[in-house]
Amino acid sequence: MFDLVTLIKAVGYLGIFGIVFAESGLLIGFFLPGDSLLFTAGFLASGGYLDINILIALIFVGAVLGDNTGYAFGHKMGPRVFKSEESVFFHKKHLTQAENFFKKHGGKTLILARFIPAIRTFAPILAGVGQMSYRIFFLYNVVGAALWSIGVTLAGFYLGRLIPDVDHYLLPIVGGIVFVSILPGLWQVIKIRRSKRRSSEG
Repeated sequence: MFDLVTLIKAVGYLGIFGIVFAESGLLIGFFLPGDSLLFTAGFLASGGYLDINILIALIFVGAVLGDNTGYAFGHKMGPRVFKSEESVFFHKKHLTQAENFFKKHGGKTLILARFIPAIRTFAPILAGVGQMSYRIFFLYNVVGAALWSIGVTLAGFYLGRLIPDVDHYLLPIVGGIVFVSILPGLWQVIKIRRSKRRSSEG
C-alpha cells in the first residue's frame, strides 16, 4: 500500500489533481489510488495541512476533466478499432454491446463506477466507445464526480475532526476503504460465474 500521507505531502495540490485526472480516464491510471487518496487528503485537511475547499474543488475538476478525456479517447478511437468485422484482439459486436449497454444503463453505470477502483478508469472510455450521448455523459459525469469528491474527501475530513488520535488508525481505515471499494467488483465476478455455471448445467 502506498504511504499516502507522505505521497500527498510530497506532491501537494497539483499532484493530487494529476492523480485524480489520470485515474479518472487515462488507461495508465487504473492502478493509482482513488478513494484512499481522497480520504487521506481529507484527513490531512482536518489537521490544517490542506484547505478542504481547495482540495474538493481540485478533485472535482480533475475527476470531470479526466472522465471527459477518457470519453473523448473512446469516442475517437472506438470506431477505428472496431472498423472491421473481426480483428486479432477485438470484435465489432463488442462495440455494439457497449453502445447498447450505455444506452440502457449509462447514467447509473457512470455514477456507480466512480466509487469502484479501476472500473472508474474504464467506464468513461467505454461510454465513448459505445457512442453514448455526450450531453447525458457529461450530466452524470458531473453528478458522479461531485458525489465522489465531496463524499469521500469529507469523510476523511470529519473523521479526522471527530476521532481523537485517528492518525493511529489511518492505515487500517484506508485498508478497509480499499476492501469495501472492491466488493462490488468481486460480487459481479461471483454473479457472472454463477450465471455461467447455471447455463452449463442447464
